[in-house]
Amino acid sequence: MPPMSAVMPTYARTDLVFERGEGAWLFTASGEKFLDFGAGIAVTALGHGHPHLVEALKQQADALWHTSNLYRIAGQERLAERLVGASFADCAFFANSGAEALECAIKMARKYQSACGAPERYRLITFEGAFHGRTLATISAGGNEKHLEGFGPPVDGFDQVPFGDIDAVKKAIGEETAGILIEPIQGEGGIRTVPWRFLRELRALADEKGLLLLFDEVQTGIGRTGKLFAYEWSGMAPDIMALAKGLGGGFPIGACVATSQAAKGMTAGTHGSTFGGNLLAAAAANAVLDVVLEPGFLDHVQAAGLHFKQKLAAICDENFDVVEDVRGEGLLLGFKCRVPNADVVAAAARQGLLTVPAGENVVRLLPPLIVSDAEIDEACGRLSRALAELAPAARAAR
Repeated sequence: MPPMSAVMPTYARTDLVFERGEGAWLFTASGEKFLDFGAGIAVTALGHGHPHLVEALKQQADALWHTSNLYRIAGQERLAERLVGASFADCAFFANSGAEALECAIKMARKYQSACGAPERYRLITFEGAFHGRTLATISAGGNEKHLEGFGPPVDGFDQVPFGDIDAVKKAIGEETAGILIEPIQGEGGIRTVPWRFLRELRALADEKGLLLLFDEVQTGIGRTGKLFAYEWSGMAPDIMALAKGLGGGFPIGACVATSQAAKGMTAGTHGSTFGGNLLAAAAANAVLDVVLEPGFLDHVQAAGLHFKQKLAAICDENFDVVEDVRGEGLLLGFKCRVPNADVVAAAARQGLLTVPAGENVVRLLPPLIVSDAEIDEACGRLSRALAELAPAARAAR
């Protein structure tokens, strides 16, 4: 194919061009068929070409695309009511991406403290290995040197502590601390699950110190772990939560939901988005919720996740020279590699299986939530063949 000379080279793209998709499968123009266990990085929650999602977008496209947030948007209001009704939250702000949802969350935490008479409390405690987006504020929150390099001084206001260290969190709290920001499961950071006990400890600490607790559920939300939101596994809730990825099923939309208390400072003019939650985006997200909230859907995700994790554990045992461990919850799974994860991703693609690399030399497996057991079994067979291809070199290198 010709070089993409007009596209800014900010991605290390694989030389694949897909023409159409169906469920968990993607097809190239030449007829090659791939099992998509990347799902657009946990985005296409209902797979490709889901009839209900397609029809909802077609109907909205025929009626009206965009009016801006200068006017009421009925679909957006319905979406907010549904997210609130299914969560801890009282209100929702809509954006176009996870990074924008996190920007809203960060601003809201600062504004809350200011509205409470403590404008000096603007700092957030974050965790090593975190990924919260690619804006200047969110790369500063994530603290990854690779993402920060060359962009000047990081945005002030973030204090990073070791992953899962409650004593370090306590020591980091100062007179300027506004809240704590954490992913229930670090996706980009290597499918690292935060112990539910630790999240409960953070909740108690935030309440004791007058802080807000912010959850980044951009990747874990909308059913990915087998519950609508990952925080539900812990038995407690945050004050603010950022969502995106699976919410639109592939259509760009992000949301920041919060309690009315946490959002007390977010009055007219304090924040905004031209495109956020427009008619097409709201139609897509409402269609996704139609399916995900159907009785039995999340039960399927939990069952499929258990089946998949058991199969992966067996593959790990059979390919000990290449794979170190299996991790994750629901259909947010991965495995740590003993060889470069890029080699595993490439080998899997040669077998017609699409996967996603992550930190800590991990390969992510993020199938659409509608995936069948038969497709999981097929993916595991392809993965086994890919790992077997790498095993001789891995053994020789040990």
